[in-house]
Amino acid sequence: MLRRNFLAATSAYALGALNLPDPEAITRRVDKAGAVTVGAGEVAAIRQMTKVLGDAAAEIGGGHARHLAVRYLHDDVGPWLYGHYKEKTGRGLFAATSELAHLIGWMSQDEGNEGLAQQYYAHSYRLATEASDPELSATALRGMAVQAIDLGPRFHAVALRLSERCVEAAKPLSDGRAVSYYQTTLADAAALDGDRRLATTALAAAQTAMERTADAPPGGSWASHFSIGRWAHHSGMILARLGDLDQATEHLHQALDIHGLDRRRSRAIVLADLGQVHLRRGNLDSALATWSSFIDCADGIRSVKISEAANDIHVRLDRYATVPEAAALRDRATSLLPK
Repeated sequence: MLRRNFLAATSAYALGALNLPDPEAITRRVDKAGAVTVGAGEVAAIRQMTKVLGDAAAEIGGGHARHLAVRYLHDDVGPWLYGHYKEKTGRGLFAATSELAHLIGWMSQDEGNEGLAQQYYAHSYRLATEASDPELSATALRGMAVQAIDLGPRFHAVALRLSERCVEAAKPLSDGRAVSYYQTTLADAAALDGDRRLATTALAAAQTAMERTADAPPGGSWASHFSIGRWAHHSGMILARLGDLDQATEHLHQALDIHGLDRRRSRAIVLADLGQVHLRRGNLDSALATWSSFIDCADGIRSVKISEAANDIHVRLDRYATVPEAAALRDRATSLLPK
C-alpha cells in the first residue's frame, strides 16, 4: 500500500486500530507444547537489535536499513512469538516486538511508504496492548497521528482523534518526557484543526511535563528519547502554524544552538524548518544561510523528510531567481531531490 492508497483508507484503518485486541492472547500462548523455548535472552536480543537499527536510522534515515529490520522481525522474532515461554517473559517479548514493529513503521514512513508504515504501527499497537504496556500503546497511536498530521488539512479530524486517544492511553505514565511527547502531538493536531485554545493548552502541558525531567538522561524507550531539544523543535513549528513567528524562531534556535540535537537527520530537518520561518518573516539572507547549512548537513541521508524539505526550498527560491545567492542555493538543493 503506497501513499495514494493510504489517503483513501486512512480514516477507517487508523480509527479501527483503536479497537482493543485480545488482552488474554499471551496467557493462552503460555507453555505451548512443542514450540521453541523463549527466555529473557531473546527479549534482550530484540531490544538490542532495535536499538542498533534505530540509532542508524535516526542518524542517516529510515531508507538505509528497513529491509534488515523486517528480515529480523520475520525470520528471528516471528517464531519466538509462537514459542514456549512463561507469562512474564511473554509480556516482555510482546513489548520488545512492539518496539521493533514501531521502528519498522517509522522507517517505512521515513521512506515515504505511508500505507506500509500504518500497518506496522497498527501491529505495534496490538502487541503493546497485549503486553499491557501503556507507553508503547500510546507511542503506536502517536505514529498514526503524526501520519495524519503530515497529510494535511484533509485528515485533521483523524489526526486530532488519534492524538486524543494517544494522550488518554498515556494517563498512567509518570515519565515527563513521555507525557510531553504525546501532549506535543495533540498540540500539533489541534493547531492543524484550527483549535488555538486546545493547541496552546496542550503545548503548555507539554512544556510543564518536559521541564520536570529535562535534565534527566534518556531511558530505553522510544518516548523517553524526546529531549528538550526535540520538544523545542516541535513547539517552534506548532507556534509557526499558529502564526507566532517570533516565538517559533526562538524555539528553533534553542533546538539548534542551546539544547543541541544528537542526530544528523534531526538537525537537518530543524535547519530546513528554521529557514522557512526566516523566509516567512521576510529575512531572505538568514533563510539562505540556514538552508545552506541544511544542505551540508543532509548530504547522504535517505529520508522523505529531507527530500520534501529540499523540494520545498527549491520551489520557494524560484521567486528569487534574480538573486544570485538564491539561484546558486536552488541549484545545490537539486542534489537532494528525489531521483
